[in-house]
This record gives sequence, structure tokens and C-alpha cells, in this order.
Amino acid sequence: MMGAFLHSRTLLPGVALTLVFTLAALISLVWVPYDITVLDIANRMKPPNWAHPFGTDQFGRDILSMIMEGARTSIAVALVAVGIGMIIGVPLGLAAAARKGGMIDEVIMRANDLVFAFPSLLIAVMITAVFGASALNAIIAIGIFNIPVFARLTRGAALSLWNREYILAARVSGKGPARISLEHILPNVANLLIVQGTIQFSLGILAEAGLSYVGLGAQPPVASWGRMLADSQTMISLAPHLALFPGLAILLTVLGLNLLGDGLRDILDPRLRRARI
Repeated sequence: MMGAFLHSRTLLPGVALTLVFTLAALISLVWVPYDITVLDIANRMKPPNWAHPFGTDQFGRDILSMIMEGARTSIAVALVAVGIGMIIGVPLGLAAAARKGGMIDEVIMRANDLVFAFPSLLIAVMITAVFGASALNAIIAIGIFNIPVFARLTRGAALSLWNREYILAARVSGKGPARISLEHILPNVANLLIVQGTIQFSLGILAEAGLSYVGLGAQPPVASWGRMLADSQTMISLAPHLALFPGLAILLTVLGLNLLGDGLRDILDPRLRRARI
């Protein structure tokens, strides 16, 4: 395992990029260079300099501080949303696989199809129309969209295991579908769920940025990379750094998580690793 970790071409850079933004988010809990709620009009739209390494925005706020706090917002929203998807979707997928072809399987899969018919942005619009725009509603929208993703993945992986000999032995010993799913199926699909969780985490960050860009995500004074991009679009010719740094933050974070997921897949799936070698 350690040798595969050290020789992976994607895992190490993925871990490094992910750690950078995770540390930035954690540090922002206790310290940022400047208070982003304080306006400094005299220093508005300053280019990168020693005092402000990433420059300042149209209100004189430090962009580095906003990037750090935006990392906290993006990671928190994506992490909770993916957690919602896994906590609800995985049990649904296990139940559907255990009752393949039955009423439970049919109801769960058709409900998944219904959710898939509505992208996360449309779900967010509907939720926002009722409850208003906020980071919480963005979490709910992204979380709802993640449920069928994990349900389908779990069901597909579990179905391939239900005819294995050790599962048949467990059934002969008197174990019910629920116990078999928890004791034998879930541990054997956990690797796939971990990799998919990493991928959905990166997609969650993109979704949060997109929702904030159109005004449906985190609201001021909470910092958000997506809203920083939205605020910069009318001044990009005067101060391109306003869009450059939040854009790079989104790009590098998503790239790091995708590389991390790819590296984990290589390590957790020995057959794929041998095929690549």
C-alpha cells in the first residue's frame, strides 16, 4: 500500500493540492490576514503587492483573506452535501440490490430517475424560491442530487456480489438480507464509495461555486469563490486579478480532488493498477 502511494503519479499531487486548500480553510477559522467585513475604499482594486499578495477587490477587501474564507465555505458545503448523499443513497442502494426486481427496487430506482431529471441548479432554484438563497439551501440542493448517484453506484456494485459463494453461504446460515448487506456487501463496496465520494466532493465544490455565481449559494458577508467571480465580471478588464485568483482556487481544488480520486482508485483497485502498469 505504501509503495503504491509513493509511486502513484496522481495521488501525491492530489494530496498536496487538497491539503493546501484544506489547511487554508482550517487556518481561516482562527486567522486571516484582513477582516473581509471591513471596507477600505482608499485601497480598492489594488494589484498584487507586499501588503496584499492577491490584491484587493472593488471594496478594498483583501482577496487572499476572501480566498481563505471561501475555501472554508466551499469545503463545508461540498462535504456536508456529499455526506447527505452517502448517508441516504448508500442504504437505498443496498436495499434495492437486496430486493432486486421487487417493489422496493422498482420504487427506489424510479425515484432516482426522477431526481436525475432535475439538475442541481434547477433543484436549487426551486428550493430558493420557497426558502430563499443561502449556503444551507445550496447544501440541500447538492445533497439531494448526490443521493441517486450513490444509490445507483451501491446497487450496481452490490448486485455483482449477491451471487458470490460467500453470500450464498451467509444466506444458508440463516442471515437475512439486511444483515448480509451490512456485514458482507457494504465492506466490499466501500472502496468504490470512497473513490466516488472524492469525485462527488470535487463536483460539489463546482456546484457550490456555480450556485453562488448566480446568487443562489452563500450570501454576504459569507465569502464564496463563485460570488467573487460574479462580482469581478464587470471589472475584469480593469482588474483581472479579481477573477484570476478565485478562478485558480476553484481550478486547483477540483484538480487536486480529481487527482486524489484517481490515485485512490489505483490503490484500492489492484486490477486497475496492474492494467496500467
